[in-house]
Amino acid sequence: MVRSALQPRAGAIGKGPRRGALLVPAASVVAGSALSLLPLVTDTGWAPDLGFLTLIAWRLLRADAWPAWWAAPLGLANDLLTGSPLGQSVALWSLVMLLLDLADRRTLWRDYWIEWLLAAILLLASEAFEWRVAAWSGARVPVSAILAPLLVSIVAFPLVAGIVGALDRWRLGR
Repeated sequence: MVRSALQPRAGAIGKGPRRGALLVPAASVVAGSALSLLPLVTDTGWAPDLGFLTLIAWRLLRADAWPAWWAAPLGLANDLLTGSPLGQSVALWSLVMLLLDLADRRTLWRDYWIEWLLAAILLLASEAFEWRVAAWSGARVPVSAILAPLLVSIVAFPLVAGIVGALDRWRLGR
C-alpha cells in the first residue's frame, strides 16, 4: 500500500486520513527527539535515542511515510534537541534511510523478527558511530559504555514500533 492509502475512500463517509496525515510521521520523530529534553539524571547514558528509534520504526512500517531526503532535516532537529555534534544525526539518519531503501529492494518479504534484527543492527551501527565520533572529539569513553543504551534500545524497539503502528492507524482513520 503506497500513497493511495492517504486518499479518501468513496464509500466511507467521514472516513479517511486525518488532516495533516502526512506530517504525523515527522512530528512523531521530532517528538521522540524532544523527549531527550526531559531532566533524567544518570551516571551513565542508558537512555535510547527515541527519535532514531521512531525513525526506524516508521521507515520499517511504511516506506512511503516520507521521502528519503527528509532524514537530513529530521537529523538536524535531533542534533539540535539532543546536543549531539551538529551533522552527526544528519549523516547517520541519511545513511540509514539509504540502507533501508537498499534492504527494501533486496528483500522480497520481511517478518517481525527480521525487522527487529534489522533494527538491532542499525542501532548497533548507530551506537558505534556515536562512540567513534566521541573518540574523535577527544572523549575517553570505553566501548562498554555503549552496551546499556544499545540493549535498552533493542528491547524498546517493539514498544516504539507498536506506538508508531497505532499512530499510523490513527492518522489513516482506521
